[in-house]
Amino acid sequence: MNRPHVLAALAATLGLGSAPLAAQSPAETPAMTALVGGSVVDVDSGKTIGDAVVLIEGEKIVRVGPSASIEVPPSAKIVRMDGKWLVPGLMNMHVHFGLKLPGAEGAELMNEKDGEQALRMAANAHRTLLAGVTTVRLTAEDRGLDFMLKRAIGKGQAIGPRIESAGELIVPTGGHGSLEADGPAELSKAARLQIKAGASWIKIAISGGISDTHGDISAAPMTDSELSTIIEVAHRNGVKVTAHNGSSEAALQALKFGVDCFEHGYHLNDEVLTEMKKQGTWLVPTIVVSQPGAYEFYRKIGSPDWYLERVASTGKDHWAVLQKAIRMGVNVALGTDQFPFEPNGGTTATVAEAELYQKAGMTHLQALQAATIRPAAMLGVDKSVGRIVAGQYADIIAVAADPTKDISALRTLDFVMKGGVIYRNDTAPETVVR
Repeated sequence: MNRPHVLAALAATLGLGSAPLAAQSPAETPAMTALVGGSVVDVDSGKTIGDAVVLIEGEKIVRVGPSASIEVPPSAKIVRMDGKWLVPGLMNMHVHFGLKLPGAEGAELMNEKDGEQALRMAANAHRTLLAGVTTVRLTAEDRGLDFMLKRAIGKGQAIGPRIESAGELIVPTGGHGSLEADGPAELSKAARLQIKAGASWIKIAISGGISDTHGDISAAPMTDSELSTIIEVAHRNGVKVTAHNGSSEAALQALKFGVDCFEHGYHLNDEVLTEMKKQGTWLVPTIVVSQPGAYEFYRKIGSPDWYLERVASTGKDHWAVLQKAIRMGVNVALGTDQFPFEPNGGTTATVAEAELYQKAGMTHLQALQAATIRPAAMLGVDKSVGRIVAGQYADIIAVAADPTKDISALRTLDFVMKGGVIYRNDTAPETVVR
């Protein structure tokens, strides 16, 4: 297959080829856009600026403040935001645009060709952006399609969020993933190949997973030499390492070698959480996948009984771990392991995840931070995204109430801007780039 042309074909098929690129070109984009009349949320303090102006030039914010203090240039495109709260674009740190799970739908996708998968991933990226998620971290995709999609979005050939990616999931033979490698030498090469392809993270699986038909979620199959080597190789290349993990034994082993993040953490004990707090290790809980709201999704994809039983048996421990992690002050960044836009508990998976954090012990503000500035800090991009302040990219959503007072206000999201371009505005659809 001629892979470089896969996403070009996608652009033509979905009508995404020239319009977004032209819409963002200097010749056709207004010199400035002014979001006027809304309340801007400071996600650090929880304070708001009422009757605010957000002045945007090109992709970035240039001024933010009360309307009385900011003069809007006559040439600026004015977008009224009256009655809205403006919030930084949401961030989701555990996403698979090419997700395939056990069940009828997953079986249909097993023989998916690269072109088909690229089309599906791009459609999922588009829907993700429209759901208010402006930055994602992809945590295992196939054969470099994630890097192709990232480039296509960057060129305006497809519409989607900003992407950080871990490339393919690296596992020991028989592990929870498809890129198998054994011993320090093979694991080193596997990591270096992902970094060469463009990975800004390396993801490894150090225990089994819910979707496995083999292996144990609580096992620790990697040797010390294997685990220490792949972490060292990544760190020497300036790349962080995250580990799919539900095992306390495997967690303690990985913490000994400086792992940066754990995904899920289904069965982590107090000793692990204490060490994570001490080291500043991140937890991306993906709590939605093991809680009742996900069953709508599992029914839709035809999940088999054995899978649903594993979800149910894991869910209680998973919830208890999240509660303890929050209480102990472990670093938490939002991630879902479902499509960010996927219906879950009457909203999207991303919003449901944030709501569950609040129910598990976070304040409403902390839950909002877990969806904005905390992931930005984890990625090391908090100087560019995560806040509505001068100098950052204009990645902005709008909701009908103050989410620092009630995180469920995110359910009312009806406006999405990324890089100064409006992709959704339900109250003024004529302003939207399509």
